[in-house]
Amino acid sequence: MNKRLLILEDGSVYEGEGFGYDQFQIGELIFNTGMSGYQEVLSDLSYCGQIVLMTYPLIGNYGINRDDFESLDPAVFGFVVREYCEQPSNFRSDMNLDELLKMKRIPGIAHVDTRAITRKLRQSGTMRATMANGDENVEAIVKQLRESEPLHDQVSRVSTQKPFPIPARGKKVVLVDFGAKHGIIRELAARNCDLVVVPYNTSAEAILALHPDGVMLSNGPGDPKDLPQVIAMIRELIGKVVIFGICLGHQLIALACGANTVKLKFGHHGCNHPVLDQIHQKAEITSQNHNYAVEAESLADTGLEVTHTALNDRSVEGLRHTQYPVFSVQYHPEASPGPEDANHLFDDFIELMEKEQKK
Repeated sequence: MNKRLLILEDGSVYEGEGFGYDQFQIGELIFNTGMSGYQEVLSDLSYCGQIVLMTYPLIGNYGINRDDFESLDPAVFGFVVREYCEQPSNFRSDMNLDELLKMKRIPGIAHVDTRAITRKLRQSGTMRATMANGDENVEAIVKQLRESEPLHDQVSRVSTQKPFPIPARGKKVVLVDFGAKHGIIRELAARNCDLVVVPYNTSAEAILALHPDGVMLSNGPGDPKDLPQVIAMIRELIGKVVIFGICLGHQLIALACGANTVKLKFGHHGCNHPVLDQIHQKAEITSQNHNYAVEAESLADTGLEVTHTALNDRSVEGLRHTQYPVFSVQYHPEASPGPEDANHLFDDFIELMEKEQKK
């Protein structure tokens, strides 16, 4: 057994079995409530800087395949499970979970009490954590955890460095990449959108110079307030082009319009979160991954109205502008993993671009 420790900033220590890579980083420990979709979770760039704990007790039983990645280079800092399957059974499987983590340099720990850790995070909130070998000085690591500073550069780590096209003959869409999941690109491509993917720090002038029919603001990691230049860029775009924001993109739209965002106690991470569509009075099960949310009380006089609300905690899950063709959701309509209840929002984006073209 390769003894490995999971150490939290409150001094808690959990002993387990190490797997995956054997070098460690300090990250924010969060829990994900999905029963499946671990490959998509590991490759979701919105987890940059975080150590992900899966609440479902058995992970890895259907292996890893070539098709279900949401990025080429995962940015998660660690993976915590109750039990991982070394011998998956699935005709699509190309490798097991341990092999993937070694390949992508992600440390893992198994055979820890994930239920107890989840309860701790629900009671105390997310906290910094790291893994360590069994013979490390725990007191020194706890001190280091408490003195460490949170990351503020996650988006610059995961965004594309240069623009690139994905040509087609449909609507011209500029996708601003804050750590975009492949699922978003797949959904836009399936609707024949002529895509140009641009870095997170692209100017409004450069985006408008591409003459887009619409702009997609992607998901991504970290605190939206760490991106003041992006907020200013979005403010310039509003009223000039159709905008659709997902997750971090949703938060940035809110900030650009003068609203506020706050950090949630333990965030929403999983593919089983119920949301109420207030426009159609319909409940949808959604895939979510965010630690920050738009503060409902801050929306007065912003021109934004709430379109979707989380049924678990009543937090804001969707917005639209009352004057301009701008809308956003906090969750992931592309799923990957998770249900596709909200997939129609990509059709709404296409329809809104067509409507604006006719004016």
